[in-house]
Amino acid sequence: MARPVVGIIGNQHIINDSYVVHAGGEMNSAAIAKVTEAVPVIVPTDPDLVSIEDLMENFAGFLFTGGRPNVHPEEYGHEATEAHGTFDRARDRISLPLIRACVETGHPFLAICRGFQEVAVAMGSTLHPEIRDLPGRMNHRMPPDGTIEEKFALRHSVRFTEGGPFHRLMDAPEVMTNTLHGQGVDTPGPRFIIDGHAEDGTAEAAYIEGAPGFTLSVQWHPEYRADEDPVSRKLFGAFGDAVRDWDTMRRAVPTRRIA
Repeated sequence: MARPVVGIIGNQHIINDSYVVHAGGEMNSAAIAKVTEAVPVIVPTDPDLVSIEDLMENFAGFLFTGGRPNVHPEEYGHEATEAHGTFDRARDRISLPLIRACVETGHPFLAICRGFQEVAVAMGSTLHPEIRDLPGRMNHRMPPDGTIEEKFALRHSVRFTEGGPFHRLMDAPEVMTNTLHGQGVDTPGPRFIIDGHAEDGTAEAAYIEGAPGFTLSVQWHPEYRADEDPVSRKLFGAFGDAVRDWDTMRRAVPTRRIA
């Protein structure tokens, strides 16, 4: 039986200051192929090229990845400042409505770092542009120097809500994670349920209340060596189970169209 196909929501880049590409990290593709056990396909995140209906009909699940560009603050009612960094407005126009469509239909998705922030914003949350500036918060950004191994090293713990989805999935109240982000959730939307926090109170794990499908989102980067890390294997493995269930169901019943 053919493996289900997962759409990887990546970022727009410019090579040699002139050539525009849509790209995603190799770590993401490897995690989907090796742990989720699905076919990874990078989605051209541009609404002039693909529609939400196209994506919903052709993919069994979605991975919303990290990336240097941030969600534009206009999407949550704030003014853009220098602290908000760079943006990818085409990705905003694909990711945010796609997340809402998935929540509505039960289409499974897993969201990472910027993806976590996209899910938060799509569900009515606001973001803080630089959480290390908040009193009592640590610096969650990627270390500026060092090897890839050092940049993605485990740096802090995340404690889950007792009895919550992450606690049940990990079979542990707390795990160690890496941390490579600057922004963070400020005020969560009513259905964006924070299910795990870092030691300094930063939101690190979440799900969507009342959603019929898989909606787990994390602020850290589980794609790094996902086939070796026990926490990452459980996360991408559970996503794979949800993707296969959805793929089996949609072969029997056509995907509900989004108005």
